[in-house]
Formats: sequence, structure tokens, C-alpha cells
Amino acid sequence: MSKYEQSRGNHVQQSNGYHQIGFAMTCRSWEEYIRMFALQESDLSSASLVDVAAGAASFTASALERGIDATAVDPLYALDQQSVLQHAREELAQSGAKIAALKQRMDWSYYGSYERYQERREQSLAKFTASFTDPVQKDRYIAAGLPTLPLQDDRFSLVLCSHLLFLYEQELDAAFHMASILELLRICRPGGQIRIYPLFNLAYQPYSKMEQLLTELSGTGAQISWKNTRLPFIPGSKQLLCITKALEK
Repeated sequence: MSKYEQSRGNHVQQSNGYHQIGFAMTCRSWEEYIRMFALQESDLSSASLVDVAAGAASFTASALERGIDATAVDPLYALDQQSVLQHAREELAQSGAKIAALKQRMDWSYYGSYERYQERREQSLAKFTASFTDPVQKDRYIAAGLPTLPLQDDRFSLVLCSHLLFLYEQELDAAFHMASILELLRICRPGGQIRIYPLFNLAYQPYSKMEQLLTELSGTGAQISWKNTRLPFIPGSKQLLCITKALEK
């Protein structure tokens, strides 16, 4: 069992930002993912993609509807279906209350209002529920957590990870982050790309060990770049990290 899985229900984040008990199971939609990860049609037209720490997001469900080879990975999928969905519903209510208390700090230029934000979450959870409980799509939801994933080497052309790495900086140390990114590189195809968002922690501050991580990562031959997210919401969070796996020689 990974450190991520072990602490899933034990971690209490205390900060001046978002207060979180355990690791949140989020419910973001296809449209939010497209904007959050600054994705283009060319990124998806022939992609084999994986959403790591997917939670109850409906991105994989929507990708499958579009005929895209998509997989979602999260340790909570090890629970029975009803427990997963109950956990997601409870998290939706709890996170909604916390965001309501932070309304004045958040950027609402995309969502328009708190009410619309919550409505999107509920719609996304409904789509996730339909896909997650569909026997035909059962194998698309893998129970696993970083830094060890039961997935083949060089399997995916696009690897996405949101609201886990960097966000839980106080709980997940630098070694966990490095091991996790190396694991994401392992399952990424040569020439494929990893995208990680946000680069801020729960106190709404930039990840403090980013320079150290990038220095260590330089030995892999991966190319590092940055993109501007098109999903403004977290105060000050404007970029995502892109890691392109080196082509085989």
C-alpha cells in the first residue's frame, strides 16, 4: 500500500487556504479538464490517455463516449461501487461548503457563480456514476495509487494528474513526488506527455520544492515546459507542468 493510500483518510491539512481532511475525491467534468490542462483537439484525436487520481471526475466517461482510449486510476476504486459513490457524494457536499466559505478568494470568471460551480459538480458525478457502474466499462477504472501503478510501460500517450501532486505538499514529501513522476514517466509513451495541475498547495502557495524536483528530473532526458491553464479558479494558480518523455534512441 502506498503512502498516498495509507493516508487517504488520516490527513488533516491546516492552512490559511483550503482545509482538507484526507484526500479529496473531486467531480470535475470533460470541459473542466480540457480547460484545466489546456488541451487541444490534436492532443486527443489519437490519444491513449490515463487520468491518475481521477476520483469521481467524468472526464474518462466523456472520453469513452468520444471513442477515445481512456483509463481512470484511483485507490478508492478498490471499495465496492456503492461505497465509492457514497464517498463521492459526501465529498461533494463537504467541498461545496468549504468553497462557499472561500467564495471571496476564488476566481469565478469561468463558472460565473458558486451555484453554477456546484451544478457542474453534480452533473459530473452523475456521468461518472453511469460509467463507473456500467459493466462494459468496468476495466476502465483501475484501483491503484501513486507511486506504484499496475500499468504497462509506455502505455499512454497522454498522462493527466490533477489535485494530488503538489497540492498535498505537507503530507506527501519530496521523495513521494519524485517517485510518482518517475512512475508517470514509466507508463507514458516515448514522445508522450504528462500534464500536472495545480502547482500550488492547499495554502494557495507555489510548491516549495519544484526547483529541486526539476533538477532531479533533468537526468531522465524528459523535456519540461509550462502551459497556462484555461480554468481560472485557485487564487494565483495560472500554470500547469508539462513533462514530455524522451524519444527512444
